[in-house]
Amino acid sequence: MDAETALARFAATIDAHDWEGLRALLHPDFTCRLVHTGEEFARDAWVDFNAGYPGFERLHLDDSLVSGDRAVGRAHVVGRNAMGEPEHFAVASFLTLRGGLIVESVEVWADLYGGPPPERRG
Repeated sequence: MDAETALARFAATIDAHDWEGLRALLHPDFTCRLVHTGEEFARDAWVDFNAGYPGFERLHLDDSLVSGDRAVGRAHVVGRNAMGEPEHFAVASFLTLRGGLIVESVEVWADLYGGPPPERRG
């Protein structure tokens, strides 16, 4: 599988909540690092983390860039908080492939509607 196909399948399987399909896209040595929290997950732990994430509903791939065995995708993620209200996030996923499977993902998440920091609110 090439990087463009891998990124498209990565996004589609997450959006479909197809956790076994996601696991199949990932190399046995897969790791995911969440830049915003400093956490790092191995393959099965990362799939389980996503499968059990409370309130997750949709992921839509908005943009992508591919070069060789690397792909970057920017996606819009929608979830629900504990009160059932929608929450919107952006995530940039930096993927690296090895042997046609995703061996690494580095993710950078942002809350889309948190507003500016207090010092810039006016």
